[in-house]
Amino acid sequence: MRKIILAAAAAGAALTLAACSESTEEAADSAAEGAMADAEANADSASEAVDSAVEGAESAVDSAADATGEAVEAAGDQVEEATDEAAQ
Repeated sequence: MRKIILAAAAAGAALTLAACSESTEEAADSAAEGAMADAEANADSASEAVDSAVEGAESAVDSAADATGEAVEAAGDQVEEATDEAAQ
């Protein structure tokens, strides 16, 4: 009779361990899915930040090129005026 009670207790412990193992596996799967979702969200956010930085840099370069072009034109006009005045 002791053997039957001991076997029943061992079987109960094994079933409890199996149930805990399943819930642990489910929790691990859930945590992995959450981590993957977070990683995807962070990657998307980083990609958007890089795109925004590139657009800002392109705008700054365009503005600098425009300003340089205008400065070169103004200097050319001044050289032309000085040349005209010197020729008179």
